[in-house]
Amino acid sequence: MSIKILGISAFYHDSAAALIEDGVITAAAQEERFTRKKHDPGFPGHAVKFCLKQGGLSLKDLDAVVFYDKPLLKFERLMETYYSLAPKGFYSFLSAVPVWVKEKVFLKKMLRDGLAKAGGQDASGVKLLFTPHHLSHAASAFFPSPFEEAAVLTLDGVGEWATASISHGKGNSVKMLKELKFPHSLGLLYSAFTYYLGFKVNSGEYKLMGLAPYGNPDSERVKRFEKLITEKMISVKPDGSVYLDQSYFNYAAGLTMTADARWQELFGFPRRQSEGELSQEQCDLAMAIQHVTEDIVLKMAAEARRLTGAENLCLAGGVALNCVANGKLLRSNIFKELWIQPAAGDAGGALGAALAAYHMYKDAPRKVQPGQDSMQGSYLGPEFSEQDIVLSAKKYKAVYTRYHDFGELTAKTAGLLATGSVVGWFQGRMEWGPRALGNRTILGDSRDRDMQKRLNLKIKYREGFRPFAPSVLWEHTREYFEIDTPSPYMLLIADVAKARRNPLPEGYHERGVKEKLYFVRSDVPSITHLDYTARLQTVHKETNPRYWELIEDFRRKTGYGLLVNTSFNVRGEPIVCTPADAYACFMRTEMDYLVVGDFLFEKSAQPAWHDESDWRKEYGLD
Repeated sequence: MSIKILGISAFYHDSAAALIEDGVITAAAQEERFTRKKHDPGFPGHAVKFCLKQGGLSLKDLDAVVFYDKPLLKFERLMETYYSLAPKGFYSFLSAVPVWVKEKVFLKKMLRDGLAKAGGQDASGVKLLFTPHHLSHAASAFFPSPFEEAAVLTLDGVGEWATASISHGKGNSVKMLKELKFPHSLGLLYSAFTYYLGFKVNSGEYKLMGLAPYGNPDSERVKRFEKLITEKMISVKPDGSVYLDQSYFNYAAGLTMTADARWQELFGFPRRQSEGELSQEQCDLAMAIQHVTEDIVLKMAAEARRLTGAENLCLAGGVALNCVANGKLLRSNIFKELWIQPAAGDAGGALGAALAAYHMYKDAPRKVQPGQDSMQGSYLGPEFSEQDIVLSAKKYKAVYTRYHDFGELTAKTAGLLATGSVVGWFQGRMEWGPRALGNRTILGDSRDRDMQKRLNLKIKYREGFRPFAPSVLWEHTREYFEIDTPSPYMLLIADVAKARRNPLPEGYHERGVKEKLYFVRSDVPSITHLDYTARLQTVHKETNPRYWELIEDFRRKTGYGLLVNTSFNVRGEPIVCTPADAYACFMRTEMDYLVVGDFLFEKSAQPAWHDESDWRKEYGLD
């Protein structure tokens, strides 16, 4: 008899739902894609509805619904933390406890009410299960991986008590071996620096990682900052566990991440205000914490290898989205192979919870295909029919050309890209996880020296320093990058091939941020970051034949088998989900063309666009 399990993550950030049937992932999506609210923390009613529809199921068909953490343990941590730190944090306590009592202590009722609304029927008979937070992360990393056995490392801000864990995955089980506990957390440490450098916590960590290479690697200041962090703020043990001096932090009982006065005294400059100009010392601090983070991750990985003896490693948790640290880990050769859950953050906990229940609660066997994971390219979200596209076009009185031969469409689009156009590319099922992987993507020519500036300022409306990723044909990856490992989920960095690099001018690292940014570093400048690296996505014909065909056509025209790929959204907006979302984003920006399925839209042919709302205020800053 078929086993059907729905996993849910909710009520913190990045709410999501995932459905598995007999261990196979049927559907998975984040709630933000439907509600258009970035990092939506509410009950994932739209995502649940989509998963049930995709599986052709009703609530009564489910064997279980699994929540991704243990709410009462979280409540215990909250109460013990405030008690141990009292009277500090009293006002934070007063504001937090009523919310926790409502959302966590009465969680079962909230889940059943949410399920009933999404499923359109009574949910009182649905079996509810709860998995520990870091087990959800570990299960999301190990069970879909291509390994029969692996060490599993999870790293995030905090779950119930755990902030990091080492597990041993084997067959259909994951055994927890070691945990790091709150308030000591690598994820919260990195988020504290995100906050101090003027970025938004739980969102701006990507920016901090992208800012780090603007630091001066030869600077004594970077080395001094690293020393201050590791000698004053934290203590790093040989096994990678960390002890954070709480006098520098405010997250345990306060409403902010850092004790700003102590940081200013330590580093010599105040917290950067959001959107403020970036100084060299701020860039140097970003580089310092990135280096410290990489060192801790490597130490934890070595400990995971020692404890498990496994040759392979699986990663999940928000810190596993730090692709620079992942790249260092790959090159360290601590493990033979590395596999990272593409939805490594809290959204992925929904999938992990479902898989943990299936394999460990139901004791169902696990089928492994060596060399191939079970994520189906991470294309697990909604897809839309030709009729859906036509109806959306009619709504906006949009003008389009319909192609009946997809080869003609890819050849046309490749030609547009080759001549400098920016193209929105919308195909098939939406991606699961924070990265656009070729189905909800904005594309440009990697050879264009102005493409990074144009995409940041005219399309994405975001900070100019932020880098862009290349999508490269797997068969041609070694022509551009020094890597032998596939990176289908854009979670690894690689060095740009030395033959393609331009030498840095004398005094380069002493230049200002903008001067560094616009120096042409290679023959693919729009994807080459300051340190000659790129966060690449390898494109495989088996998992995304349409995207592969487009890039192959571009290669035939230009000799270059890669494109600039950035997510299909503007700053602060979730990645587009529907054809209507895509058209609205296309018209709000300076994109030149839009491809949705087999339909091509040219900007100059469209009717005038009149926004019904101020979308920049609607989405806010990320």
